Amino acid sequence: MRVAHIESGRHLYGGARQVLYLIDGLRGEGVDNVLICPRGSAIAAEARALCRVVELPLHGDLDIGAPMRLRAALESVAPDIVHVHSRRGADLFAGFASIGAPWRTVLTRRVDHREWPPWARLKYSRYDALIAISSAIEFELVEHVGVPRACVHRVPSGVPVDRGGASSRVGADDARAAARRELGASLALPHDARIAGVVAQLIPRKGHGVLLRALAEALARHPQWHVVLLGRGRLEPTIRREVARLGLASRVHLAGFRPEAARWLPGLDLLLHPALKEGLGLAVLEAMAAAVPVAVSGVGGLVDIVEDGTSGVLVPPGDVRAWAAAADRLMRDGELRTRLAQGGLERVRAVFGVRRMVLGNLAVYREVTERAAATRCAKAHNPDRRTRHPEVRA
Repeated sequence: MRVAHIESGRHLYGGARQVLYLIDGLRGEGVDNVLICPRGSAIAAEARALCRVVELPLHGDLDIGAPMRLRAALESVAPDIVHVHSRRGADLFAGFASIGAPWRTVLTRRVDHREWPPWARLKYSRYDALIAISSAIEFELVEHVGVPRACVHRVPSGVPVDRGGASSRVGADDARAAARRELGASLALPHDARIAGVVAQLIPRKGHGVLLRALAEALARHPQWHVVLLGRGRLEPTIRREVARLGLASRVHLAGFRPEAARWLPGLDLLLHPALKEGLGLAVLEAMAAAVPVAVSGVGGLVDIVEDGTSGVLVPPGDVRAWAAAADRLMRDGELRTRLAQGGLERVRAVFGVRRMVLGNLAVYREVTERAAATRCAKAHNPDRRTRHPEVRA
């Protein structure tokens, strides 16, 4: 089986890393992979060690020449499956570039934002299957957009995680100590600082403003704690002004986008994720896999990941008082952090490993290629559109 993966993002954010994990895992299952991506994108250099890479001019939603360029590239690749992994024009243009083509088409949707149903149904009708990475996205596709239920498959994202054992625990301790030294030195933190991290783009839906107001109260009670914001985005000037206004400049550190952020995660004592909307929450999964306790908003796909009080803490989204209380409790209670860290690690091992994600995607490929009379999603019968939130499955 040959799969052509289309990833139109230019930066190596969480979704692009998922594509790399998937290609690497599929390679181990005997799949021939090709990546199609924008010229000069960060994923291209990383992917060349794993598969053939085709770089094209891809300029987003207004790039009306993209369908023709994609069609020509796909015809030269001759895939069995075209798997589209991102929005930024690719979800629309790759579907139309595949009209009348011999290959089957699959689209992964990673965001839970609302779309105008008539337009979304037209766009998704070009695909044989849609993959939702969380129950929130699955619900949006089926219940709001009206995509036939039979066309939607839930396959959560996956992250690398060790399987335990004495040697892995020693390695994890070494990685944690190294990450802590590197993180502290890079940001000039006190050697005895406790460190909470926020790993997210600096954009409105990530909820930084809510968290900063909560931290103004919590950090006053815990002078040993510092908070590091990892990420970049258009709200950076606003966030810097808010940090200064709240008197937090010596305790809250904007570190920007760091390619080494994943390597720093084990050095954190706590991860805070105050998102107001979230498709799933890859940074949260990565922190849990590194045995870092997490507190997250109870919104979107985050409720698939975190079992409140067992594998993390769920906080009402947008609630400053609740976030202040959660941060205060976690900064104060080391035993709670240890228990949640272990519970989070076990949760990732059980449900959100890379291999489970790879096999889930592979099962979708096999279904659409083996279907005797493959039908596009627009033509499939959908007799039951009642609301549901099924359990996580792969």
